[in-house]
Amino acid sequence: MNAALWYLGRGTGVVSLLLLTIVVALGIATRSGRRLPGLPRFAVATVHRTASLTAVAFVALHVTTLVLDPIAQLRLVDLVLPFQGAYRPLWLGLGTVAADLIAALVATSLLRQRLGARVWRAVHWLAYAAWPVALLHGLGTGTDAGTPWLRGVTAGCVLAVLAAVAWRLSPGFAARPGHRPAVRPAVPTPGVPRDLQLELAHRDGPR
Repeated sequence: MNAALWYLGRGTGVVSLLLLTIVVALGIATRSGRRLPGLPRFAVATVHRTASLTAVAFVALHVTTLVLDPIAQLRLVDLVLPFQGAYRPLWLGLGTVAADLIAALVATSLLRQRLGARVWRAVHWLAYAAWPVALLHGLGTGTDAGTPWLRGVTAGCVLAVLAAVAWRLSPGFAARPGHRPAVRPAVPTPGVPRDLQLELAHRDGPR
């Protein structure tokens, strides 16, 4: 039983990191308004939302497994207060910080209508902060931290996020295909109503 919990804890931790990486990368793609190859824009948002919910489920399963695993020595208080654990308190505490950030994101999403879009959007940025913290947590704890395969997975996650950030900062990012370009105000024409002039200007596009 302990061996099963140990393997499950390791597996869910790695899958959680992969899903969080997808969430961060797709979050950038969603903000850009661009479509991914083979996917329309609405599908990008759908995949991003689905990956986010799946990541939360795997993080919850990861935490539950560690609580049940006697080898991990994880107490319930360690799920809320970081850096208090008996086993590798620093690296375990980073996992607690990441889990707390994700919990805050879930809570504010459920209360989005009450909190308003501005507050929800500010807390939503915590998802980006949770990713590097979770990455460091995975590197510093667990028996697989020094194995080549886990280092390869970690390197792939870092490269994926760095590529997304580089794209976000690139000069061409601001050009959003599919968005209508800004229309220059129409030159007033004597005898033509202004509403009709504006409609014709939008229909013809920039001059």
